[in-house]
Amino acid sequence: MLIKEKISNLRSFDIKHQNISYVVIEWFETNKRILHKKTDSGIVITIKFLKENPEFKEGDVLWMDENMVIVIDIKACEAIVIRPATILEAAFICYEIGNKHLPLYYENEDLLIPYEAPLHKLLQALGYTTKVEERKLTNAVKTSVSPHGDSGGSTSLFNKILQLTTSS
Repeated sequence: MLIKEKISNLRSFDIKHQNISYVVIEWFETNKRILHKKTDSGIVITIKFLKENPEFKEGDVLWMDENMVIVIDIKACEAIVIRPATILEAAFICYEIGNKHLPLYYENEDLLIPYEAPLHKLLQALGYTTKVEERKLTNAVKTSVSPHGDSGGSTSLFNKILQLTTSS
C-alpha cells in the first residue's frame, strides 16, 4: 500500500466502528520522507512524501476505509529527562543541546533528549539533575535558531529568552 499524505490526527478525528492498525516508527523516523513499514496487523506500507517533510506526530492518520484506520505510533525509547528548576536553567539547557545540534523534546515540564552516555555524563557534570527513562519523543523543540543578526525582521528565540532572563 502506498501512502503519500496524512489525512488527519486521531485528536481531531471521529472513529466510528473502524479498527485501528498502528504503524510504529522511531523518533528519528518522524521526518523521513520515504519509509517501508508493516503495521501491527501485518499490512505492508510504503510512505512517500516527496514534496514536503512529513513531520509525523503521534496519532497521525495515514489511511482509512470503512473497516480500518492506519495510524502513526511513535515508539518509546531511552531518554535523558531533565526538569529545569527555572526558566533560566531551561534556557541554558536548550542552548547547550542546540549548540551540539542534538534533538530536544519537551513534555509537560520535562526536557527530553535521546539517550547518549557521554551527553548524560556531561549534563550531570554541569550540575543538572537528570534521570534516564523510557519515553515517547513526540514534541520537538526547534533548537536551530540564530542568536546573531536579523532573522527576517523578527527576534530570535535565543534573544527573546535572553531578554526575559536579563530584564529587571
